[in-house]
Amino acid sequence: MAQLKRVVEPFGEVNIYPVGATTRVVATILMEPHKEGTQTGIALDGSGSMSQLYGVPGGGALSPVFARPQPQNLITPVAQKVCAYLARRIDADGGTTVIYWAVGQAGSQVEVVGDLTAEQAERHYFGPPRQFGNGTQLLPAVRYFVERFKDAPFGFYVFITDGEIHDLEDVKNYSRQLARDIAARRRRPVKFVLIGVGEGVNERQMEELDDLDTGTHIDLWDHKLASELTRLEQIFAEVVDENARVADRGKILDPQGKVIKDYSDTGLPAKLEFQVPSGTPFFTLEVHGNRIHQGLSDSATVPPSQIVTATAGKSPGAAAATEEPEEVLPVEPVDVDPADVREKSAKKDDDWLGFDLQFEPGREPPDMDVQKKS
Repeated sequence: MAQLKRVVEPFGEVNIYPVGATTRVVATILMEPHKEGTQTGIALDGSGSMSQLYGVPGGGALSPVFARPQPQNLITPVAQKVCAYLARRIDADGGTTVIYWAVGQAGSQVEVVGDLTAEQAERHYFGPPRQFGNGTQLLPAVRYFVERFKDAPFGFYVFITDGEIHDLEDVKNYSRQLARDIAARRRRPVKFVLIGVGEGVNERQMEELDDLDTGTHIDLWDHKLASELTRLEQIFAEVVDENARVADRGKILDPQGKVIKDYSDTGLPAKLEFQVPSGTPFFTLEVHGNRIHQGLSDSATVPPSQIVTATAGKSPGAAAATEEPEEVLPVEPVDVDPADVREKSAKKDDDWLGFDLQFEPGREPPDMDVQKKS
């Protein structure tokens, strides 16, 4: 299986599976999930290798020959946007739980920050944890969210990291059992998304979790690289209601315009599955008079899409094929008022598109007496 990196709107994710002389294609339409009772969380890697990404200067040598430029805090702008979006648009309580993971002895501990509303997240300075870990263990953070919100109808949790996961096999084993429990309805459904930040990310490990065979229909993991995200909604690429219909009709065409699959009678689903002959360079989605061409490899030569009408009639939450991303500027961090911690957010977030990782480091993180979600 290969997950394509070059995906055009309105697709969220495109996966291809070679099957003999054919290729099976599974593509999702990018949508924002709306599940009643959803709990959300964001976990920030607190291992020692993350120190420069938090803006912590390295070394301590006295000689100026070892001097290095002051690093920027690249975690704060990413965490601000992800946390604020989840709190404002997805979380049932209007507050996203924030933790550091891979902290303390052997990187096996979790440090809880608290639950931030969207406004608090936009102002919060996500500095380093109290104690960097000397290992990177993901499982404690996964367990934290699963157990704390075990009664939530749905859980969506994002893990931000810069490098290797040292307990990958333990995470795989736990995930397989969790998937079996969810499939048997002994556990509530959850979705985990790994976001890699920086140049040292081990994407191979991320792909192993993303492609994990749990022996069930449950797909727990997805992964993204912050440098490749063009809009924040892409973290929901695999959170698709397979029963949703995004248009009343539509077709999948081959490069010659021949119909591969016709959805005129059933409506266009949010998850598309079909087969093409091996070596097919691209397919075309025909919907509302538009023809959107999607390559079947990241090196494929694909003609420009033909957008002839607005995407009128699309379902709520579906990404418009013609939307142009707005520029999003970093948010200047300010102190958080603890009295506002549980204030619900009514403000709507119109378009949080892309990651602008240029950020001026602020002062030290404020002390927060943050209440916890029950």
